[in-house]
Amino acid sequence: MSLEETLKSQVRLAVKALYGIEADDKQIQLQKTRQEFEGNITLVVFPFVKLARKAPAQVAEEIGQWLMADSRQLIAKFNAVQGFLNMSFAPSFWIEQLEAIAANTNYGRNSQQPMANGQQPLMMVEYSSPNTNKPLHLGHVRNNLLGASIARIQEANGWKVVKTNIVNDRGIHICKSMLAWLKFGNGETPESSGKKGDHLIGDYYVRFDQEYRKQVKALMEQGLSEDDAKREAPLMKEAQAMLLKWEQGDKEVRDLWARMNEWVYAGFDETYKTMGVSFDKIYYESNTYLEGKKEVERGLKEGLFYRREDGSVWANLTGDGLDEKLLLRSDGTSVYMTQDIGTAKLRYQDYPIDKMVYVVGNEQEYHFKVLSLLLDKLGFPFGKELVHFSYGMVELPNGKMKSREGTVVDADDLMAQMIQDAKVISKDKVNTLPDITEAEANEIARKVGLGALKYFILKVDPRKNMLFNPEESIDFNGNTGPFIQYTYARIQSVLRKSGQKSKVESEKPNELNDKEIALIQRLTDYPAAVKQAGDEFSPAVLCNYAYALAQEFNSFYHDYSILNEADDQKKNLRLLLSAQVATILKHAMALLGIEMPDRM
Repeated sequence: MSLEETLKSQVRLAVKALYGIEADDKQIQLQKTRQEFEGNITLVVFPFVKLARKAPAQVAEEIGQWLMADSRQLIAKFNAVQGFLNMSFAPSFWIEQLEAIAANTNYGRNSQQPMANGQQPLMMVEYSSPNTNKPLHLGHVRNNLLGASIARIQEANGWKVVKTNIVNDRGIHICKSMLAWLKFGNGETPESSGKKGDHLIGDYYVRFDQEYRKQVKALMEQGLSEDDAKREAPLMKEAQAMLLKWEQGDKEVRDLWARMNEWVYAGFDETYKTMGVSFDKIYYESNTYLEGKKEVERGLKEGLFYRREDGSVWANLTGDGLDEKLLLRSDGTSVYMTQDIGTAKLRYQDYPIDKMVYVVGNEQEYHFKVLSLLLDKLGFPFGKELVHFSYGMVELPNGKMKSREGTVVDADDLMAQMIQDAKVISKDKVNTLPDITEAEANEIARKVGLGALKYFILKVDPRKNMLFNPEESIDFNGNTGPFIQYTYARIQSVLRKSGQKSKVESEKPNELNDKEIALIQRLTDYPAAVKQAGDEFSPAVLCNYAYALAQEFNSFYHDYSILNEADDQKKNLRLLLSAQVATILKHAMALLGIEMPDRM
């Protein structure tokens, strides 16, 4: 039983015995005692005042006296301040809490109520959603790290999770890269160029835009308006014709498309492996868009949608407070919305999904409002239950990223640079480690560099835009991944030097110092932090928890000796406490996708 559950149980008994009140969980309000008052936990007694028919201060005093007299002797002392009962727990209670945490191999893992069929509830989390015309960039990094972390956190909260990815492998943007490669590539391949496949294709996406701009400029110089020039540019017309051929199943176009996409997929796989993310199921728009078109055509027959004179198909959502939405172009080709309808249909056919979560940037909020509404109109019961996990954009000091102009921060380059920076910054520390090999030093740099990147991105409230600062992220002081990793490595060093298994002997210490109590109390907060992170879909909650725990440990470590403590009972307790701090730090950081080096 957790600290909160234990205390609530005792308070429930107290108010029943004192006032005949059958208290529920909502009435029993517990919070950490404010720093200016003595105590560990504070009970807010105002919910009981009316039924007790006594002043708040008297109710607090009486409950405190009852808890002090309880045979379990949880409370060592208390003070009542108006309607607040500030309680200090006995050392024996805190030691019991520590031992219970140490004995519980699933500590920090919560559970969900089974569904009506007795099955564990299933959540599908979609993230990444790359286009096969370019490599992953910094924006994708935030998306992938958030999605993968949310999936791990929800698993820790008792959900069965399916991690899924929808690959945007068709459309006009894909044809632009294909056409540019045909015109300017001279048969270049990843093998002949030495480039990753996704980088190679991304270069041709940029090349298309460069050549297209030249054509637009030339047409404007001939007297065309900018809109007309963009529409009449030969390259754009060729790309649109290629897309139509693709949808008609033209063998030559399809063969080229399949070949170039395979290059990209191989590149993506390398990036995902380095990033430490994976998927249980990958969907491809080339497979789902036809399902979407079928649903749109069904909706057209049923009068849900309408066709305009040019042949395009639309949904009129003005009656729902939105606007009109294009579903099929005049040439019969589909749009993103059509594809998403088909993808949603296939997913619910494949899995008994109880909650579907889309990890997609906040610029797509309107898109998902429309998607939810269209699915509902088409008769899919899951339409209204879709969750768009909307996150903010990653901003750079020099402005926004633009893929077609080649001004993105490439994910591969970013991760490689973070690892290299970590290697340089940690060189003095790592080189002092006994028997350090080059391979181990490189592995430490990898964990620290990627840990710095992941923590810096995940510690920000996901709904906010963020400014990415590589130098700040890799600092070994302050609210950073390396600071927490270094704390963990410090504890591992202490445990190695102890030469013994850490445990509390049968004769336990009679007292604990304030910092030991604060650390144990912080450990008892961990399950609630995991639950909050799941409820709010916010890895930042766990970042804040891990940082606070690391800070608390370093303060304790600075003030109290562990290995040189003369009292064996205190020494063993501190070793056990240190070991549990390390365990919780490692578990919390693992939910963020961050690895912890044993030495730094």
